[in-house]
Amino acid sequence: MPEFTTLGTRKSVLGMVHLRPLPGTPFYEEGSLEKILETAVSSARALHEGGADGCLIQTVDRVYSVEDESDPARTAAMSLIVRAVVQATGPEFQVGVQLMRNALKASLAVAKVAGGTYIRAGAVVGATLTTHGMVQADPLGVMEYRGKIGAMGIKVIAEVDSMHFRWFGEEKTTAEVARAARYVGADAVSLCHPDEDTALEMIASVRRAVPDVPVLLAGHTNHDNAARLMAAADGAFVGTCLERGGWGGQIDIDRVKRYVDIVRALER
Repeated sequence: MPEFTTLGTRKSVLGMVHLRPLPGTPFYEEGSLEKILETAVSSARALHEGGADGCLIQTVDRVYSVEDESDPARTAAMSLIVRAVVQATGPEFQVGVQLMRNALKASLAVAKVAGGTYIRAGAVVGATLTTHGMVQADPLGVMEYRGKIGAMGIKVIAEVDSMHFRWFGEEKTTAEVARAARYVGADAVSLCHPDEDTALEMIASVRRAVPDVPVLLAGHTNHDNAARLMAAADGAFVGTCLERGGWGGQIDIDRVKRYVDIVRALER
């Protein structure tokens, strides 16, 4: 897979592919899997044709376990979807897996078996308090399992300060969390903040503390702020602004092209 870029070279535009509740979860609608798969493939194709570098396939099951676990039916469904997306896009298109909230081993397994190239991890180090309870990281278990299944080539992007992760307990800066995530094996980190200046300072602080780690935006980026935020970041997970009708809508190829054009202009 192509490496996540460093500042000053090609930046990664990774579109979000949000899935309806999957089999094995409380809100799954019987018989809807085929439609979920078709929608995911259609969204990924729109991103690919619009010039995005990849996508993140993320479960939106509404309620989640806080353990590093995933129902077998859910994991199997995710594998089918990821494989279909891989086959429908090009070989350079990065396909990521995120089984929420923090099913990192299952996400690694899906990526390894189905042809994904990376996972996004809600908690690689520390702990975070969520609406579903406390998510406790297990970096030793995750990295041991990564090696066990031969998935060291599957990149791990660790959320270090975002809508899905806030350090719980003794106060740590975003940069300190990023350094810890890198130390235990993360290949890149993702962060975000709704305030643009705060987001830029977070990126700068991570650059100073861990200059060799790629920094991706975990959200709150759109066509209006992309030029400013992506000038500082190495990539971004991009969702709502690419969808017609807002979150969960159909991905619009023209919106993807416009966002990608903004980012590519920064590289000239």
